[in-house]
Amino acid sequence: MLILLVEDDHSIAQALELALRKQGYSVNTVGNGSAARHAVGTERPDMVILDLGLPDMDGIDVLKSIRSKDVELPILLLTARAGLNDRVIGLDSGADDYLSKPFEMTELLARLRVMERRLTTTRTAEIRIGNVCLNINHNSVAVNDEPVELSRREFMLLKSLMEHAGRVQTRNVLESRLYGWGEEVASNALEVHVHHLRKKLGSKLIKTVRGVGYRIDAS
Repeated sequence: MLILLVEDDHSIAQALELALRKQGYSVNTVGNGSAARHAVGTERPDMVILDLGLPDMDGIDVLKSIRSKDVELPILLLTARAGLNDRVIGLDSGADDYLSKPFEMTELLARLRVMERRLTTTRTAEIRIGNVCLNINHNSVAVNDEPVELSRREFMLLKSLMEHAGRVQTRNVLESRLYGWGEEVASNALEVHVHHLRKKLGSKLIKTVRGVGYRIDAS
């Protein structure tokens, strides 16, 4: 799951990036509204975390600009503006959710999980396909109810495929969910992750769609 983080405070952005990546998200970060609009237009993320206090323009204007071109992209607002009227304006302008600063990271992650479930074929924190069970809340995987250790990117890849079970995920989409901007990606990195997952979870779970990408069947 690729998140675009729009936050001009460098220390806050770094802390959020670290916490989100630990939870299996891929994160791209920009520090102003113009860059946010450009990023959404050139490499559409799966979700946006948008701070309203940006240096070049009001975050509400950024929100409205994104919404005028993309009505479905989930957007969570972060702001120090705690008044009721500010929350109403944000939601009426197209935000899916609103979180006031300061906030607990656990609450932000919970709200992201709710938004994430709206995007996928699953509506619960636990996804079971065959003998494989993935728990989104705990970032855990089990085969035949026995825990299996996965690397962060192996978990991210499996999560993306299981959340979109029955749908083919292209190489470009999968790589965008595993790697942020500036991260070096080896040409065979995706194949290596798939190979490791097949060794740990069974060779039949992940199907190769030649020339396109990968798929996990829904049943």
